[in-house]
Amino acid sequence: MKTLIRTAVTAAALATVTAACTSSTGGTSAPPPKATSLGAIRLVAYSSCDDALSGLRDKAAANVTAYGFGGVMPLAVQDSAAESKARVAATPEHSATNVHEAGVDEPDLVKTDGNRVITVADGTLRIIDTATRKVTASLKLTEGEGGPGIPADLLVAGDRALVLMRGGDIMYKARSIMPPGDTRYVVVDLAGEPKVLSTIRTQGSYVDARMVGSTVRLVTRSQPEITFPEPGQNAAEADLIKANQEAVRRAPVDAWLPKIEITDASGTVTKDSVKCERVSHPADYTGTSMLTVHTVDLAQGVTAAGTDPISLAADGDVVYGTGQSLYVASNPHWWFPVARPMPAVDQAPADTVEQAPADAVAPAVEPTPDDPAVSSSASAPDAPATPPSATAPAEPSPQPTPTIPPEETEVHRFDITRPGAPAYVASGKVGGRLLNQYSMSEYDGHLRIATTESSGDEKTSSSTVHVLRADTLARVGEVGGLGKGERIYSVRFIGPIGYCVTFRQVDPLYTLDLRDPAAPKVTGELKITGYSAYLHPGSEGRLIGIGQEASERGRTLGTQVSLFDVSDPAAPRRLSQLFQKDSGSGAEWNPHAFLYWPKTGLSVIPLNKVNESGALVLQISDAGVKELGMIKHPTQRQEGGYSYQPGIERSMVIGDSLWTVSYEGVQVNDLTTLSSQAWIPLR
Repeated sequence: MKTLIRTAVTAAALATVTAACTSSTGGTSAPPPKATSLGAIRLVAYSSCDDALSGLRDKAAANVTAYGFGGVMPLAVQDSAAESKARVAATPEHSATNVHEAGVDEPDLVKTDGNRVITVADGTLRIIDTATRKVTASLKLTEGEGGPGIPADLLVAGDRALVLMRGGDIMYKARSIMPPGDTRYVVVDLAGEPKVLSTIRTQGSYVDARMVGSTVRLVTRSQPEITFPEPGQNAAEADLIKANQEAVRRAPVDAWLPKIEITDASGTVTKDSVKCERVSHPADYTGTSMLTVHTVDLAQGVTAAGTDPISLAADGDVVYGTGQSLYVASNPHWWFPVARPMPAVDQAPADTVEQAPADAVAPAVEPTPDDPAVSSSASAPDAPATPPSATAPAEPSPQPTPTIPPEETEVHRFDITRPGAPAYVASGKVGGRLLNQYSMSEYDGHLRIATTESSGDEKTSSSTVHVLRADTLARVGEVGGLGKGERIYSVRFIGPIGYCVTFRQVDPLYTLDLRDPAAPKVTGELKITGYSAYLHPGSEGRLIGIGQEASERGRTLGTQVSLFDVSDPAAPRRLSQLFQKDSGSGAEWNPHAFLYWPKTGLSVIPLNKVNESGALVLQISDAGVKELGMIKHPTQRQEGGYSYQPGIERSMVIGDSLWTVSYEGVQVNDLTTLSSQAWIPLR
């Protein structure tokens, strides 16, 4: 049965484009990169469950390996108008979560509306009154003894919170899907004594979420629930693949359709799954993974429509959102050859693979000439031959030579301007790998994407900024050749200008003119030691960089905060640098950890040293970066005489005070003098 093409705009063929590029070793022009056509990508909907089952079985069987699919790398009480107006009038001036796009909130471990600080840790939500500086309410969200160590984030709209709890979502079985543990999404009423309104459990792992107004779009990914046969001793590769293909071809369509379970406030459980007609697929897909977008309007809670999910037979690990669009990109997985495991008698094979969220991984330090040589493979010493015998195991079957998959990133765009489920718009594909969501930016009808492509050899890697039409995701233009032999460490797009940092031994900061989407170009380049892992817009003509200083040979030396003058895109320069030797900051890889208060230029970053942890408070003006002081949380003492200083994770401005949050508690300091005003323990 033929599939039906969605009536939404489909992606046009990605045209071959030749664009100017600039060498990282000087201002001279380098030969343009060889352009490649990656083909058209479009999503089509299944016409029926029979159609879906046939397509998914065929694709999954063709892509299953001897070891299965592998890991997926892997909802009110409304205030009256008078009450709302009074609350706004009494609300102190306050900062918000540092997010990529204004008006698009991102999940984080703490939120504030000026009157309340709401945080979640160890499975317990707590509300702190900012006037009395006391915990006024708490709500345990886990059952029994569960909770400690479960990561969780928050989104808050008015008196509703969505708590995203991700217990067990990054653990997978080697040969079969492992249930996602205590992964759940809990809607909490914050008015009065907090209470759970509903709990959502979805099949698969949490990827990310974005909230516009009170509407949350929640992205998850899953694999088919298929149990593969255990391999026999010394089974041949071809036999393992054949057995797994047979398991796939016997699987019902329900194995692919993501499940949803919703428990309301009374305890009533409703179970459902994504309908076949709400599942789409690209023209080219594997059938081994499913991407699902759930919608929850916190102002209404979870209604009879549930989470109104739609699914794509695709993968995704990077989410970027604007007020009109939701983008989900599927980064190519890090490739490495894996030897086939040979389970021994009475010994189970290793059964888990762990991967940190894409946006929470610090850039790895590139190898430098100071590093010892590392061989790409190792050979065991020759062993004496053993004559075959009745008890000797058979020789293992020869393993096929692994093929390095192409470095290509697929990106899918959804229209989120209407209530309810998002509408699919288009899909596209570009060469290379994304660093994080800041590698994408929608502006004036176009999507800009920055990627690094290494082709398996980091020495020949370089980066490219691609420009695609937002309505079709067809390629319009690109500029490449950035950072030869390096990779992207940070990207920031601000209006029609782009900034890109690549690094291996020195940090070239590139400025890009993106005013003509068909002919983007590099306008300036600044070479300094070290790198900026996060770029933040400062005052007009200024750019703030958070990263690491490094030696001329590329060895990192400690946290640095840089202030760049980018008022002349052709001649970017660093005005000021603050360096903290032998230190690191969470703001390097998690922008939520960075606070910038434009009103005064106050900035705060977490800072960790060998024997010291805290928050570094800075003053960033048009002229430079100045250290104001270091905030530390009280030393915590444990049994046995062990003591430690909690690492500060977040900071907020509320009124005339600076609030900082660690795992152990919340501290309040005077915004001007930094003197301590209150300590609020959370344990």
